[in-house]
Amino acid sequence: MTPFIAELIGTFFLILLGAGVVANVSLQKTIGHNAGWIVITFAWGLAVFTGVIVAGPHSGAHLNPAVTVGLAIAGLFPWSSVITYCIAQMLGAALGASVVWLIYKDHFDATEDDQTKLAVFSTGPAIRNLPRNFLSELVGTFALVFVILYMAGPSLQLDGLSQAKIGLGSIGALPVALLVVVIGMSLGGTTGYAINPARDLAPRLVYSVLPIAGKGSSNWSYAWVPVLGPLTGAGIASMLYLLLSH
Repeated sequence: MTPFIAELIGTFFLILLGAGVVANVSLQKTIGHNAGWIVITFAWGLAVFTGVIVAGPHSGAHLNPAVTVGLAIAGLFPWSSVITYCIAQMLGAALGASVVWLIYKDHFDATEDDQTKLAVFSTGPAIRNLPRNFLSELVGTFALVFVILYMAGPSLQLDGLSQAKIGLGSIGALPVALLVVVIGMSLGGTTGYAINPARDLAPRLVYSVLPIAGKGSSNWSYAWVPVLGPLTGAGIASMLYLLLSH
């Protein structure tokens, strides 16, 4: 399996199971309706675990453009592969979101609130305050990438193509899954913790084009927050890591 296909499939499973739990908890007439935030955060962590298990041996299982960029800034991943990985992640996320809609179509039809439908595909703020929403995404992703870098450690600073395997898969799926769970439980209450541009942007695009009954706005005026916030947080985490490791 090529790294591109691995990132695509791994991110597909991430969004299939992550957006899937949001659909199960949020949409009307599902068996899991109103199961709550704890279920959502645990399932997102296990979704990361699943994606890493599939993609880890082949690509390092970044599954997240912020992780890819952060590792590149830290010198643990070649910049020449960043665009390829990000494209694969976006495609995988779009496919995962599309399958969630197919599975839950009857429940989308049974749900009247358009914001609930959008929430399956993308994040949104509990209280809209764009500077603070941006800060929330920045801090959540900072925590994700900074801890990942210390899990990986300086011993993973390799040369050449071998760097392409450096990522979540190199440090084990379970620790990263638990990290995602605690970030969601602790910091996710303000924005729904995208902490991943592909997780938010690709499904939001899918929402905008799918024939979803009764859907509303895609909230594009907010869409920059879960893209630039995570990328900024990843950059700060990587630069701080470099500063502290020298």
